[in-house]
Amino acid sequence: MIDLHTHTLLSDGELLPTELARRAQEKGYKVIGITDHVDSSNIDFVVPRIIMACSDINKNWKIKAIAGVEITHMPLELIKSTVKFVRSKGIKLVLMHGETIVEPVIKGTNKESILSGINILTHPGLITLEDAKLAAEKNVYLEITARKGHSLSNGHVVKVARLAGAKLVLNTDSHMPENLITKDFAQEVLLGAGVDKKEILQIFKNSEELVAGLT
Repeated sequence: MIDLHTHTLLSDGELLPTELARRAQEKGYKVIGITDHVDSSNIDFVVPRIIMACSDINKNWKIKAIAGVEITHMPLELIKSTVKFVRSKGIKLVLMHGETIVEPVIKGTNKESILSGINILTHPGLITLEDAKLAAEKNVYLEITARKGHSLSNGHVVKVARLAGAKLVLNTDSHMPENLITKDFAQEVLLGAGVDKKEILQIFKNSEELVAGLT
């Protein structure tokens, strides 16, 4: 199981990064992305601590932890500079909080994020075909999510990604221990989103491909 979107108590999650990784390893995870929410208010605090925790995990345990962030509810004008800033500080995995239908995300966030060089656009809601084609062009992965609420638009994301030729990944957006899932349950989430069995294999390969490019 590869899960590239999780949160710890460094933002709004419940667990320390090491505890999250340990619980994920026991669940069968091979790779976990620790991607706490950031904006201008906490970025200096969160980034070095995620990097430090992931370094400790990778030196001592079998599970691979990738240091990341999820830039969240950011003014459009600041997205590009924020992506550049976190990468300059050693963050390899950059997620952007997409236009989920259950939060008032600024319209245009999906497009601006894709143009800013992120890796994954999380829960992109009712993403347009134009933006999905842009994601395909820029090699930005679109997320299918196991997270309650955000998952309501999974079917739409799958449909538009197919039409656009955009790559999909499956993540949990975990905030607490019970949000972590097994690979079998991940397959059920994908089937529920309208993904066929052949596409499921490709989505898992997409996560492997993304990890290989980051490490």
